[in-house]
Amino acid sequence: LVFQISRVEILEHCHQHTMYSLTTTRAQRLVVRAEGATTQVKRNKNVAKLQAGYLFPEIAKRRNAHQAANPDAKIISLGIGDTTEPLTPYIVEGLKKGAEAMGTLEGYKGYGPEQGYAPIREAIFNRLYSGLEGGSGLTADSIYVSDGSKCDIGRMQMMFGEDVTVALQDPAYPVYVDSSVIMGMTGNHNGENFDGISYLECKPENDFFPDLSTAPRTDIIFFCSPNNPTGSAATRQQLTDLVAFAKKNGSIIVYDAAYALFIEDPNCPKSIFEIPGAEECAIETCSFSKYAGFTGVRLGWTVISDKLKFADGSSVAKDFVRIATTVFNGASVISQAGGIACMEDGGWKEMNDLVAYYKENAKILKTTFQDMGFTVFGANNAPYVWVGFPGRDSWDVFSEILTNCDIVTTPGSGFGAAGNGFVRASAFAHRENIMEAVERFKKAYGK
Repeated sequence: LVFQISRVEILEHCHQHTMYSLTTTRAQRLVVRAEGATTQVKRNKNVAKLQAGYLFPEIAKRRNAHQAANPDAKIISLGIGDTTEPLTPYIVEGLKKGAEAMGTLEGYKGYGPEQGYAPIREAIFNRLYSGLEGGSGLTADSIYVSDGSKCDIGRMQMMFGEDVTVALQDPAYPVYVDSSVIMGMTGNHNGENFDGISYLECKPENDFFPDLSTAPRTDIIFFCSPNNPTGSAATRQQLTDLVAFAKKNGSIIVYDAAYALFIEDPNCPKSIFEIPGAEECAIETCSFSKYAGFTGVRLGWTVISDKLKFADGSSVAKDFVRIATTVFNGASVISQAGGIACMEDGGWKEMNDLVAYYKENAKILKTTFQDMGFTVFGANNAPYVWVGFPGRDSWDVFSEILTNCDIVTTPGSGFGAAGNGFVRASAFAHRENIMEAVERFKKAYGK
C-alpha cells in the first residue's frame, strides 16, 4: 500500500530536518510494511519457492505430535538415517590424541588449510583412490576435506551458479533438489515437481537406473550410488554408460558415494573413479558419517581431478577451492585426527565391522517384509529398505505405520514423485529396536 506525500509536507519535513536534501519537484513515497514485517528487505524469491519444510524436520514434527497425543508410546525411529552406535575404540583414540594435542604448545593448531591437512588427504587417497582405473590423474591434492558431503554439495552449487541446468535421480536425496531451488536453477513447483529440473525416474521397472536414451542433456547430473532412498547400487556397466553419457553431452556428474562402503556386490563400483574417463566429467563426494558414526563429529571429503574443466577451459578444482576458502574455515583438526584413525588398519576394520552391523539390521528388516508378502528392495548393498505399498500414498502409509506400530519411517514421496507408493525403513538403529520393530510390523501387517 503506497501513500503520496504532498510537496508542502515534504518542504515542512525538510525545514525540520535540514540534513536531508529533497527536491521540491518530486513526491516521496512512504511504503507501509506488511503485517508482521520488521524491515523492508525482500525475501529471497528462491527460498520462497521451497515446499513446506525440509523432509526430515517435517517427519520430526509429525513424530512429536504423535508422541504428544500418545505420551506412553515407545516410538522406534527407522526414519532419518542417523547412526546410533557409539564411536569405536581405535577411532576414539585418534580423536582423543587430536584433542590432547590441542592442549600442548607443540600440538596446538589454529586456522588450517581449508582443503584439510596433508596427512588426512594422503590417508584418504591411499586407502580409497590410489590406482583406480578412472582416476589415473588423482593425487592426495585431489582430496578436499570438509565438514561433510551435504555441506560440500551446497558449496558446489555456489560454484556452479544459477545459470546451469540440473538432472537428478527420482527418487533422490532432497538436498539435490532444494539446493538447486535455492540457487535459482529452477522454476516454480508445479504440484508434483519443480520446473526446470530433469527428473530421471528410477523405479523397479528400469532396475532403478534411468533410461539415458531419453534423458535430456543437462549441465549437472546428481547421482547417488548406493541410492538414497532405494538402496539400489549401480553396476559397472551402468556407471560406464553414465560416464559416456556425461562425456558425450559435456556434463558434470556430482557422484554421491556416501554409502559406498555398504556395497558387497563386486559388480557395483564403490567409486565413480573406477570407471575410465570419470576424472574428466565427475566430482565425487563422500563422508565419514555413515561409515564411522561421524554424523555428530562432522567430517567428509570431495574428490576433483585437475583434468576436470569448465567450458572455457578453467579448472573446476580451483573454483571449488575459491568457494571453500571464502565460506569455510576447514574441518575441525580434532575431527581430522579421527579421520586419519579411520583410514588406518585398526580404524578401517572397526568401520567395516560397524557397517556390517547396520547391514545385518537391514537384512533383518528386508526378510521380515518379504515374509509378510511385501515387495522389497535395497538392504543388500545399502542401509535402507525400500518397501512397496502399491496404489497407496506414501504419507498415508507413513501415518498408518506411526499410528499402528509407533514406528517412524520415511515416506517415499518425500524423495520425489517416483517414490510415491513406497516407504523407506532405515537400518540405523540399535539391534534390540530392530527386533522390537519386527514384532510390531508382524502384528500390524502379518498374514
